[in-house]
Amino acid sequence: MAANSMEGKPQPPPNLFAQPLGWLTQWVLRFPTAVIIAALALAMLSLAATVQGLSFRTSRLDLLNPQSSYNKLWIKYIDEFGDADDAVVVVEGSGPDVVVPVLEELSAVLSREDRLFHAVLHEVDLTKIRAKGLHYLPLGELDRLESFLSKIDPIIQGAWSQLNLGQMVAQMNYRMSVGNQVADRQQSADAQRDTSRFAISLLESLRGRGQYVSPWQGMNDSAATISQLDSEYLLTQEGRLGFVLLRLTDRQEQFAKGSEAIGELRRVIAQVQARHLEAEIGLTGLPVMENDEMTTSQRDMLKAGAISLVGVACLFIAGFGGVRHPLITVITVLLAMAWTFGFVTVTIGHLNILSMSFGVILIGLGIDFGIHYVARYLHLRRTVNRCDHALVQTANSIGPGILTGGITTCVAFFAAGLTEFTGIAELGVIAGGGIFLCILAALLLLPAMIYTVDRHRFAPTLPNTIQPERWLAPLFRSPLVLLVATLLPCAFFGTGISKLRYDHNLLNLQPVDLESVRLERKLLTETDQSVWFALSIAETREELLRRKQQFLELATVDRTEEIVSLLPPDHDQKQPVISRIQKRLATLPERPPLIPETPPDELGRQLALLHRDLSGSDAHSSSTRRTIEDIRDVLRRMPLADSYARLSDFQQRIARDLLSRLHTLQSMADPEPPQLTDLPDSLVTRFVGKNNRHLLKIYGVGDIWNMHSLEAFVADVKRIDSDVTGKPLQTYYASRQMQQSYIHAACYSLIAVIVILLLDFRRIHDVFLALVPMGLGISLLFGIMGLLDIPLNPANMIVLPLILGIGIDDGVHVVHDFRRQMGRFRLSSSTTTAILLTSLTTIIGFGSLMIAGHQGLQSLGRVLTIGVSCCLFTSVVILPALLTLVTWNWTVAPEVESSPATATLESRTTRVDDAENSTASQPTRRPFPANSAEQLKSTRTLRKG
Repeated sequence: MAANSMEGKPQPPPNLFAQPLGWLTQWVLRFPTAVIIAALALAMLSLAATVQGLSFRTSRLDLLNPQSSYNKLWIKYIDEFGDADDAVVVVEGSGPDVVVPVLEELSAVLSREDRLFHAVLHEVDLTKIRAKGLHYLPLGELDRLESFLSKIDPIIQGAWSQLNLGQMVAQMNYRMSVGNQVADRQQSADAQRDTSRFAISLLESLRGRGQYVSPWQGMNDSAATISQLDSEYLLTQEGRLGFVLLRLTDRQEQFAKGSEAIGELRRVIAQVQARHLEAEIGLTGLPVMENDEMTTSQRDMLKAGAISLVGVACLFIAGFGGVRHPLITVITVLLAMAWTFGFVTVTIGHLNILSMSFGVILIGLGIDFGIHYVARYLHLRRTVNRCDHALVQTANSIGPGILTGGITTCVAFFAAGLTEFTGIAELGVIAGGGIFLCILAALLLLPAMIYTVDRHRFAPTLPNTIQPERWLAPLFRSPLVLLVATLLPCAFFGTGISKLRYDHNLLNLQPVDLESVRLERKLLTETDQSVWFALSIAETREELLRRKQQFLELATVDRTEEIVSLLPPDHDQKQPVISRIQKRLATLPERPPLIPETPPDELGRQLALLHRDLSGSDAHSSSTRRTIEDIRDVLRRMPLADSYARLSDFQQRIARDLLSRLHTLQSMADPEPPQLTDLPDSLVTRFVGKNNRHLLKIYGVGDIWNMHSLEAFVADVKRIDSDVTGKPLQTYYASRQMQQSYIHAACYSLIAVIVILLLDFRRIHDVFLALVPMGLGISLLFGIMGLLDIPLNPANMIVLPLILGIGIDDGVHVVHDFRRQMGRFRLSSSTTTAILLTSLTTIIGFGSLMIAGHQGLQSLGRVLTIGVSCCLFTSVVILPALLTLVTWNWTVAPEVESSPATATLESRTTRVDDAENSTASQPTRRPFPANSAEQLKSTRTLRKG
């Protein structure tokens, strides 16, 4: 070893894994066929177990920790009420005349498809409630109504002659005088009010303007209002938008839940749309958006997969100079993926929405081990003639880097299994196990397959890999200048980290051209409504109404929905009054009889007395007196025959009007209190649970898909009801927990990675150097994202463990390359080729996602492309420049002997690393046997042991 840094690099401690990996490769090469057969058998066994035992959980509920408080609340709600999410058919037209017929036709057709749909609702049908309408009047108003009926009881019993105008005015005059005598202000006010209505109605009738003004309109205004509630359609925007709500029948579908029902729903909508071109019909709702998201992402993934497959294949062929070795590498990874399916089936038993992506992760990271192995092997074959010798030397030289880089990536993923978010935890365990199996495949199966196809091939017949170090060599002639020129831009881009943000809004991840997403945005912008709502469960009616009032007082709450207010209280007090009213109205005639005429002169005299007895100087009394004066004036001017005709007509009209109103009261006078059975089943199932608990839906103000609005909404509703649940709260807590879980996983991973690197390198500065590409790469990634305003989101956060694994893996291989060299550092051809190919394959594989319509997949591809490019730059430019600068004055140290494992196979070895770094163009090759017989003899010697 050199005495100082001017003479040579200090000799690093021997690697713990080099010699065992050499022995392991020797054993594999003794039984290559057995190893391959065992690998295939294990793959088939794993796939068979997968088909039999692996299930798929596509609900977002499966991503949450079942022990978390908000998840328990949601599960409690599901058990009580079933699925809360409605599919929403939106009908848009010029007004109710256009929208309502479409709603009715859609509802009728969908109600018949009970195999796929249930709880279809387009209107709140209150026809049964109408018969019990008097229960909805306040008790005081019921008492006043009963008092009025008592006053007109003779008329109800048949004395319709009392509606003679003369008798009516005489009765008003009597009430007025009695009120004045007893000084009963309420009685006097009631008499004046009735007199005013009567006078206005009579004047309008005498003037013959064709408009009848009822004198009875104040008799039962509230009851008249209730009588109009035969049905209430789900309309908004003054009837220009209408809705049909329905729920999809729960069917066991492996991937996109509800696909069959949604497909049939769209077919029905298309048929109805063809018959109603004047309206526009669309479909939205959370089940529809989730289904559209799943199917769109699957379609985009297949498209991107096809593009990336072609791109990666071309890159492999160009990088390795042939098809055979890339094909072997891909087969190795595919077999490792098959083993991983078996591992998932045995350990977890299912895949969720997040863990389904483990295949993409294994392709992106697992294939890197094979690329490093093959690149090193092909480079060694330039100087090592025998395949077995080259494979053992490959295991000695690149094996420790593969093992260390792979184990650190495994640990990074396994650390995610310690987090609380179930989706990330399961993904971490599955991906960690899969990466470990890819390492085993690269170190056991890959050498066996290479030996099987290459052992009878001479070195000159093997392909030559690309040599990117030639392009990079000029950059390292001035390492100090190169470092300054690269670190300054890194520092500039690093300033963008302060601008990096996290976008929790799931709506921003959806494809922008999807109908369901477009309609949801339309509802938000035009009606300030959303398909999202919080849910509060109450044990009693009183508790729910109390909470409703408290929720409506919140600034973040727009409205609430419930049905308990459709079941009015105080039945015990109201029922006797309603029974008496029903009995009093039992004998009403169908038509009123003819009422005796009143002579105009007699009516005039009665009106004069009424005018005299009207007391008070207020504006209302003065107006009534003027109206009476106008009536008398009209009667004086009108021909007698016309007066008789108009007065007779007015008498009959007020009789018919009164009788009609009495019949309306009779139709609403059922003394039995309203029950839940009087309401539509499709409405009751949405608001009343299996155990008769009541549900309150709370809608937020504005766009609660936005995290700031959602956070304020959640905080407010939790103050009123700590057990409130619903998709907004579930999403809020899940998004925050996912974000925190990634951060915690990164911290756990970093600690574990440092420990593993210390075990491998046993020198702290080597550990630091290995972390440089990852640290600088992630810093550059976050800085560029901040400057370009590319937010982190729940879709692209998955790139963090990928970038962590890629960055550490590249750094480990560069540092291992550095430790193998004796003099001034120069990044070896095999390491450069491997890092370049692994990075480019990942960029092509994930970069193809940028063409996806799904915004989440687009962001995933964009962020991973930037991140891998940053790690590639830091691995092959910045870290080598730093190592070149550090070793600038070092000379080549004395040659170190080969490991015993290599010596057993080859008595005379060459320092390949020095050779490849000192060769400017084509490396020199060792002589190989003169004829094939010598080569075959060497191979047989190896087989014997």
